[in-house]
Amino acid sequence: MTNRIKTCEFNIDTACVEVKLTDGSMVSIDCDAVENEYANNMYETSELDFLIYNEPMSYVRLLLSGKMEEYLRNSTDYTPLSDMR
Repeated sequence: MTNRIKTCEFNIDTACVEVKLTDGSMVSIDCDAVENEYANNMYETSELDFLIYNEPMSYVRLLLSGKMEEYLRNSTDYTPLSDMR
């Protein structure tokens, strides 16, 4: 399906990324549901938010390819407060 994506755009009113496919159909991805599924902390949520606002096509491709968890694991660096003591 990722090769059929024509455009992606975040709709702030619905909190969804709207994906238009080459055959003219549209898919709406609920970003809150995706964050609830994949983001385990505020750093991962921030990374997803960056993708949604700045690179919605990358966001959709990661989600559809099943590589969202791997991406977050590799791109998010944080130190829990308990480790800072």
